[in-house]
Amino acid sequence: MTAHYNAPMPTIARLPDLLISQIAAGEVVERPASVLKELLENSLDAGSKAIQVHLEEGGVKLIRITDDGCGIAKDELALALTRHATSKISSLDDLERVGTLGFRGEALASVASVARLSITSRERGAAHAWKLKGEPDAEPEPAALMAGTVVEMRDLYFNTPARRKFLKSESTEFAHCADAVRRLALTRPDVAISLTHNGRNLFQLAPADAPRRIADILGDDFLGAARAVDAGAGPLSIVGFAIDPTRATDAKDGQYVFVNGRFVRDKIISHALREAYRDVLHGSRQPAVCLFVNIDPALVDVNVHPAKTEVRFRDSRAMHQFVFHAIQRTLAAPVQAEAAPALVERETSTVNPENRPNFEYAPPLRHQGSLGVAEPAAAAYLAFARAAQQVTPSSASPATTFQFQPNFPVDRGIDSPPPDSAGPPLGYALAQLHGIYILAQNARGLILIDMHAAHERILYEKLKNAFDNRQIATQALLIPAVFSADPLDIAAVEEHAEALADLGFQIAPLGPNQLGVRAVPALLQSGDPAALAKSLIAELREHGITQLATARRNELLATMACHGAVRARRLLTVPEMNALLRQMEETERAGQCNHGRPTWTELSLNDLDKLFLRGQ
Repeated sequence: MTAHYNAPMPTIARLPDLLISQIAAGEVVERPASVLKELLENSLDAGSKAIQVHLEEGGVKLIRITDDGCGIAKDELALALTRHATSKISSLDDLERVGTLGFRGEALASVASVARLSITSRERGAAHAWKLKGEPDAEPEPAALMAGTVVEMRDLYFNTPARRKFLKSESTEFAHCADAVRRLALTRPDVAISLTHNGRNLFQLAPADAPRRIADILGDDFLGAARAVDAGAGPLSIVGFAIDPTRATDAKDGQYVFVNGRFVRDKIISHALREAYRDVLHGSRQPAVCLFVNIDPALVDVNVHPAKTEVRFRDSRAMHQFVFHAIQRTLAAPVQAEAAPALVERETSTVNPENRPNFEYAPPLRHQGSLGVAEPAAAAYLAFARAAQQVTPSSASPATTFQFQPNFPVDRGIDSPPPDSAGPPLGYALAQLHGIYILAQNARGLILIDMHAAHERILYEKLKNAFDNRQIATQALLIPAVFSADPLDIAAVEEHAEALADLGFQIAPLGPNQLGVRAVPALLQSGDPAALAKSLIAELREHGITQLATARRNELLATMACHGAVRARRLLTVPEMNALLRQMEETERAGQCNHGRPTWTELSLNDLDKLFLRGQ
């Protein structure tokens, strides 16, 4: 048997520069879209205001980027194609506060090692342009170009056929390229961008404001179904749009998150989004967002991945809390706050400028001064993070029993519409449909409300608020509600008696196989006491309650609210229905029930006219 440990050690040798660049290309150049992203970032960093992208065969045969940026001097063209050559950083301080999209100085050298690359550029003020091919010992040659730079990449992986075999079909590679263009176009709405594939013009985006650019790329449907996000504290801000929970879909690729103008896939932010939507999404639906996070560059490290799609925050918990509360508060806005007309007019499918959110494109934060100036900003950032953890309490009293009390004269009924033509967002009740839905009229048209789902959300929010403040009021029952129970149920009640009391329940054994409910939460007094107790005991037996985590606690309170909400087929008077509408308008997240289903929908007069072909 051969003793491998006696074999001579191989000689250590320095790798050739070409092989070094090809190894680096394996990290930077994954596919044509990777090349396109790097070249587009260089164009944006050069101050371009118009960029043209031409592709052939999904970007494998040709990628040509034409921009009107500042250009590259003749003497720097050859240097631009060498490894670790960049104009964007020159010191460690610059690296720790980098504000440009590109900075590593590897992209052009890596691309030139696995493809045929050429650069034509004319510096501002130069007599003419110069062209340099990415070949050994190549010299710049005079060329014709009005201004800016043209970077042309041909035949990707022509000299490494093994890698080319890993590329997908032309349509797949083009889809990735188009996605890369759209992402960068979202970050810079002030830049005109066009995309051509195999001679066919796919899109041409003119300079616009942020909402218009978002609508151009993600569609008017997204903008019309989303809520505007705008929050900030100290060196941190977040603006953009988050999908309304009732309009979410099962698509998993609808999250566009940008940090200082850079598209990122960050686990911290993704988790914060999932948590913010946890209470309002139905089934397997996913949150779709387009968010722009601006943060002091000293508080985020963008140099953790060659492709620069991952970042590391100095305080990841603070960032998580900030994003979570910003999105949660946006989604929690009561109906009163979301009653404005939709961002997209249904008749014209164009963005209504009067209802656009108040934010414009903000360029990425640039280097300012030494690293020391970031310390006060960091302190403000951390101080905000602590404040952000304090959830704003609901305006409704946590201990108030839900009663259908009218907020207007009782004699105002179907035949007496309110004198104020505008009225409240959900309008005034007209009637009940099959004891399930409430029909109401507001200034815009017809409102349909699922009364059980709406009441369920109202109770749920009140229970959460009351539980957090330890103010769950109880309602004693004149006659205990008695039901059969097995020994494990009785043991669970005896073990968790104190926790049950904190939830507003008084349950005690009345015999070897019986339990009696003596008191229930006042918020749920209209529910079935025995059914409430059985569902609660089932949760106790499975999960316990002494150290409830927030997610488990919310599931438990949601179950209680579901059993305590007004049931279908119960007939309500008009004042009772109107009282329910008013409480919906004051309740956070009233647009969705505890299971993420919509609680109400609106049919405008235009929608109704279309149903009956009026005016056609």
